[in-house]
Amino acid sequence: MELLLRQCKQGNYKAQKEIYKRYYSAMYNTSYRVLYNSSLAEDVMQESFLVAFTKLDTFSGESTFGAWLKRIVINKSISELRKNKSYIKLKQEYEYDSIEEQEIYDEAELGEVEKEILLKHLSTMNENYKVYLTLHFIEGYDYEEIMEIMDVSYQNCRTSISRAKKRLRETIYNTIK
Repeated sequence: MELLLRQCKQGNYKAQKEIYKRYYSAMYNTSYRVLYNSSLAEDVMQESFLVAFTKLDTFSGESTFGAWLKRIVINKSISELRKNKSYIKLKQEYEYDSIEEQEIYDEAELGEVEKEILLKHLSTMNENYKVYLTLHFIEGYDYEEIMEIMDVSYQNCRTSISRAKKRLRETIYNTIK
């Protein structure tokens, strides 16, 4: 991989194509799980690769290339969501003046909910909840990372994830009844 990255920095098109082939599917899926729109996910993924190849000199190697690229894809996907006015409205709806007044639900994981079932139920939730739960459950980010990505306070992040988990539990329960 290091050789490919060095070749990419030198502008080697074949090396870029090889990296693209290796990461295309995973990055598309990551973007799709945030956007739930295949054409937007494709656009975001393409833009993310362009950014990665043009900013490859900033890749420090502290994390894997895949993790670095995934961060670019997620940030671009969220930027795309923010262009949507309904997302902005939802975000404002979840900005709290006094977090202490908000009910915090149990932070325990959902248990053994299979990924397919989780994804099925995520697709029925509002955009804000989809993003938080996708970042938390599917992408595996912790609260601090999500708070940075979403540009919210730790308390808002925690509350949003907690409410999204509660809503997900309710959705799953209602389909079982």
